[in-house]
Amino acid sequence: MTAFDPALYVVLDRTACRGRDLVDVLDAVIAGGCRMVQLREKVLPSGVLLPAAEQLRERCRAAGVTFIVNDRVDLALAVEADGVHLGQDDLPPRAARPLLRRGMILGRSTHSVAQARAAQGDGADYVAVGSMFPTVTKPDSQLVGPELIRALRPEIRVPLVGIGGITADNVAEVIRAGADGVAVISAVCGADDPTAAARRFIDAIRGARA
Repeated sequence: MTAFDPALYVVLDRTACRGRDLVDVLDAVIAGGCRMVQLREKVLPSGVLLPAAEQLRERCRAAGVTFIVNDRVDLALAVEADGVHLGQDDLPPRAARPLLRRGMILGRSTHSVAQARAAQGDGADYVAVGSMFPTVTKPDSQLVGPELIRALRPEIRVPLVGIGGITADNVAEVIRAGADGVAVISAVCGADDPTAAARRFIDAIRGARA
């Protein structure tokens, strides 16, 4: 499996980026210290998205940043992404793993103890847990809070990543609950200065760990 650092895991989303070019936002968050990014696109078909995904992949490769594709195993394979992230409505890890290249990272979204246990048992390389706080990106998401991270930490051996409504002001609560990192969308991609926003997250995460 490819080594990865999910401390600050920025999810690139066209809507959250407020019309800005995804490559420009990617360059900005990398400059801010982010070492892991995910391409999240729920509307465009894979064929249309392919050129943009290839460009993002090359940028990440040049910078030594882990590049993950959300949902689409086919697109992740086509662009030689470092991995794929799957939601509860996507293929389960046990079905997706045989399709992936050796060493690819497989992440799974979870919202309960049972789902997190199943993700780890099925071979997920990291388990995303949310929503930590209310979020405008997914207003209908299930709110589980940092308490679920705290409950899972003793038994989940792979990295735990908190997601949902996380800001630089509340990220310390998630890290102190036992998360290895946090996934953020609008708090960085929607910021006026994504580089500064990423740096603020990194500083807050380091402070919480200390």
